[in-house]
Amino acid sequence: MTQRVRDHLGRFGVWRSSSEVTPELAVGLERLGYGTLWLGASPDGELRQVDELLDATTSLCLATGIVNMWKDDAHTVAASFRRIEERRPGRFLLGVGAGHREATEEYASPYDTLVRYVDVLRADGVPADSLVLAALGPRVLRLSAERAGGAHPYLVPPEHTRQAREILGPGPLLAPEQKVVLEADPQKARAIGRPRVQNPYLGLINYTTNLRRLGFGDDDLADGGSDALIDALVAHGTGEQVAARLAEHFDAGADHVCVQLLAAPGADLLDEFRRLAEALGL
Repeated sequence: MTQRVRDHLGRFGVWRSSSEVTPELAVGLERLGYGTLWLGASPDGELRQVDELLDATTSLCLATGIVNMWKDDAHTVAASFRRIEERRPGRFLLGVGAGHREATEEYASPYDTLVRYVDVLRADGVPADSLVLAALGPRVLRLSAERAGGAHPYLVPPEHTRQAREILGPGPLLAPEQKVVLEADPQKARAIGRPRVQNPYLGLINYTTNLRRLGFGDDDLADGGSDALIDALVAHGTGEQVAARLAEHFDAGADHVCVQLLAAPGADLLDEFRRLAEALGL
């Protein structure tokens, strides 16, 4: 991926479910200095929400994390990309992936299906530099380097980032997601983070398989996740402590980190993002 694309994304982005994103949130995040807003949880392939958010902001980059290949036809997604790129050139990064076996009746030969899906996107005018793949295992990481601009791994600690960079090589974009909780008390932080890891991710085989590859065992994956597992997947502490944890991804080879901030019920979300932005020096 070119340096121009990396520079536009910035070092830090925000990952949030598309259903929880508003233009007001996008404007607030842009003002705080975050470079990219990632729309998670399978946003619709028409991507009209991307148009709305780009129109509300001036420099913020939008990305999908991810469009589900089983849910949206590749030709439709490519047409959406071309529409967005024509209106707001250089401000959209398309992330696509295979989703979860447990949620998709048609789930069969996901790797081959993903290869064909990427081929259609590329043939329909989506350049490699504007495309990233949801990738956890070595095979899809290699595909991310060969047929796309890079990888967007989800629910991963810095050790996965290190391994992913070795597989991708020096060129492709590596943009892992990292959950964070701004809470210095470890017990309180785990109480916020554990439910978001347990449900649904500890019930999805693609994530548990990846965690096992990283050395976590049955005891770590049981009963909502061990403290060691939760601490690896949910960075917590003061703003400075969380910033240090995020820096570990860059030390391991990341180009951009997608921050999923988890807050206690009733918390002022933008204030939490402000606290983190200050700690990150944005």
